[in-house]
Amino acid sequence: MALPKRFPDRVAVADVRTEAERLDGGAEADEPRRLAGRVMARRDLGKLVFLDLVDRSGRIQLLVRPDELGGVDLDLGDVIGVTGVPAKSRRGEPSLAVRELELLAKIRVPLPDTFHGLTDVEQRYRRRYLDLLMNEESRADFVLRTRIVTAIRRYLDDQGFVEVETPILQPRYGGAFADPFVTHYNALDADYYLRIATELYLKRLIVGGLERVYELGKDFRNEGVSYKHQPEFTQVEWYEAYADYRDTMARMEELVEYVARETIGGTTTTFRGHEVDLKAPWRRVKLVDALEEQGLWTRDADELRRRLAKRGVDTGHDASWAQLVDHALTAFVESSLVEPTILHDYPVELSPFARPTDDDRSIVERFEFFVGGTELGNAFTEINDPEEQAARFAEQAAEVGGEPGDPDYVEALSYGMPPTGGLGLGVDRLAMVLGGKDTIRDVVLFPALRERGSGS
Repeated sequence: MALPKRFPDRVAVADVRTEAERLDGGAEADEPRRLAGRVMARRDLGKLVFLDLVDRSGRIQLLVRPDELGGVDLDLGDVIGVTGVPAKSRRGEPSLAVRELELLAKIRVPLPDTFHGLTDVEQRYRRRYLDLLMNEESRADFVLRTRIVTAIRRYLDDQGFVEVETPILQPRYGGAFADPFVTHYNALDADYYLRIATELYLKRLIVGGLERVYELGKDFRNEGVSYKHQPEFTQVEWYEAYADYRDTMARMEELVEYVARETIGGTTTTFRGHEVDLKAPWRRVKLVDALEEQGLWTRDADELRRRLAKRGVDTGHDASWAQLVDHALTAFVESSLVEPTILHDYPVELSPFARPTDDDRSIVERFEFFVGGTELGNAFTEINDPEEQAARFAEQAAEVGGEPGDPDYVEALSYGMPPTGGLGLGVDRLAMVLGGKDTIRDVVLFPALRERGSGS
């Protein structure tokens, strides 16, 4: 038997459920409604069969009389379309009294145990379609993520930012310290890189006069996986002409509060075991003060290495003072930043793209922001002097090896870039915070996983 190719004029289960809730027990409405979804439960009571129908909006009970329909030959997991009237059972359950029923798709493999759902965590990641099918909470989590992305866009659009698209395949990668993914561009006979950030292209657009720009999309870093890291991740970066990092701090706070209110209905959430309030303003702490509080601020690399070693930190891979400072921040400062906190004013050695402060050229106007001990993003007052930027690129190249930055970007700066504030915000991590999830894999539909049987 050929199954239907379409089922038009259906409405959402949640809408019919709302209609049915208004009825008295045992009553039926007059106007018919059409629903479609998956059968997720069945209870046979002689002349009456109760089915649970689930669509993206929710679940509703179907009241089916097999004698009126010529039988009900269905399995759990079948996709059906039904026509009927909103009703409320004598026990008060919102329902649809079915008058017509069509099979739209037949399940061929039994569903997992519908009571326990798909409980194996790795299988939930590997077979996300089953996780979504069996777990209403998972469906709600990813609808929340979508609403977060929509709210970010709405805020920036309303603030006069222009959304743009920049290259994902780039002849040079830049904008962050990270190892890239490399591919070969056959048409150009050249190696290209999956972008690690959108920064250098977006700032070219500031030079071009767009003044407020943002991009919301994928970046790629060929590095490790952790509770907060995925090699492929979603980030929003924005750049605003005639603004500095103080302006950017305020805008970040405003955006996060706005997104929280739009998506979870308030500013309080529980993340990694801590209740936090995302309402502006956030706590502000200078980086030097944070390290001094831990007894770890010194400009002497050997002394810092000794202090870290005394605390049991392996610094064998830290070749420079900047790397030691970064290690100290990661090991002892970041985890303490539980309440929403802006950590600001970084040593210039850690920040090749930020302008120096007015009071001390060894400190730059950079900040990172944290919730629950987890970094959400990074921001600068951007360098707009081409000679200074070229010098910073050269210093970076001398430290890590390789080519000195992006000469085309330096050339763009030579045409004059207004004073600019820029920021990158990890969308996956913001979704973790607002959704109360402890691992990034719970907010990424298809996270990167090792092949089965390849070890841990």
